[in-house]
Amino acid sequence: MNTNKHEYRVSGRPLGVTDAEHRGAVSHSQIRVHSCPFVVSPKTRLAILASHPIQYLAPWFRHLATCFNLEVLYAHRQDARGQAAAGFGVDFEWDVPLLDGYRHRFLKNVSRNPGLRTFGGCDTPELFDLVRPERYDALLVLGWNRKSFVQGIRAARRHRLPVLSRGDSQLGTQRSRLKRALKFLPYRWFLPRLDAHLYVGTRNKAYLRHYGVRDEQLFFSPHFVDNDFFAARATEALASSRAAAVREHLGISRDACVALFVGKFIPVKRPSDFVAASLGVAAVRKDFHALLVGDGPLRSELKMLAKDQERIHFAGFVNQGELPAYYAASDVVVLPGCESWGLVVNEAMACGVPAIVSDAAGCAPDLIEEGATGCVIRLGDVRGLVKRLSEFRDADTDALRRKCEEYSMTHATEGLRRGVHTLLRRRANAT
Repeated sequence: MNTNKHEYRVSGRPLGVTDAEHRGAVSHSQIRVHSCPFVVSPKTRLAILASHPIQYLAPWFRHLATCFNLEVLYAHRQDARGQAAAGFGVDFEWDVPLLDGYRHRFLKNVSRNPGLRTFGGCDTPELFDLVRPERYDALLVLGWNRKSFVQGIRAARRHRLPVLSRGDSQLGTQRSRLKRALKFLPYRWFLPRLDAHLYVGTRNKAYLRHYGVRDEQLFFSPHFVDNDFFAARATEALASSRAAAVREHLGISRDACVALFVGKFIPVKRPSDFVAASLGVAAVRKDFHALLVGDGPLRSELKMLAKDQERIHFAGFVNQGELPAYYAASDVVVLPGCESWGLVVNEAMACGVPAIVSDAAGCAPDLIEEGATGCVIRLGDVRGLVKRLSEFRDADTDALRRKCEEYSMTHATEGLRRGVHTLLRRRANAT
């Protein structure tokens, strides 16, 4: 384990964080709000329409509340059982605050089958009364794959309220030719009619252009995680020996090379490729260990595949507050599946850990610099993954830092600010 890889935070200096502050769940008093370096206008009223509270977005919403007069509208209230049904495999609640520090409301979901697994699982017709220019100056919709999102867009257009969208779709997602053909004309008609799109990366931008969105409608608002949170907790995990304790608990020596998989055990994420490759690497590299963090319907199958290989470890589900210690205990993260993006790579890099990702991961062209921040393999290429893991060496910490600075909350907010400012200026010039 390279104990020097985490000796930084994104701003370039270590955080002094105590054990007490980082043991167990994150308390409400420990929330760190990132102050906005600019304010669009003290009167700029921004509504964000989201499906449900998400651990990655809560820090951004707290940050945006310092920049805008913000209200987040949630279409669904996800419970512990819903998390398990979504593929996590276990009932749980996130151990980080999701609703503190910003104004929000839960909409009345009138769907007969409320949930996140179908288009109609979020049905909130009250948006037609809420989304009006008397309340808001602009609406940001986090996708268009739910009925509530379409309702919000229709309500905003009915009242001539500027609409921005932010998603992470990419053309590389595996779909049948028939589905692609059926989507083309409706999407080509629909997407350019939104006022602006916040694209999160290279492939997402190409997707939007494919469906006719013009360059003047596009604003870069990159995918990110709370880099400071992950960097601080990883640094603390090394300083307090909590990262070493993770290894000790699993029977992994301090000088071993640890490859980490983090995610749901579901087919699209291809955890079986990781286990199969790890068996191959373990046969030729005696210092190699594989660690899987997560749970899901493929758990039993994966354990059978791992057989009796004692250097493949299953940690189970690990909540957000404890996850940085597992990154800190690892040397490389592997993302073998097809992902619209792959935020675990952002998390890993914030903790100073490089990544091996499949070419079907949306983050690949943005976050991976070959040999510096990691490498890319072909989707399903288990032999290629064996080769990369067998030859793995430490990455360039300066390159990892630069990626975290570019794919950050600050740059995501700047893209949103420019988008909102542009739309409001256009509307003012048109009146």
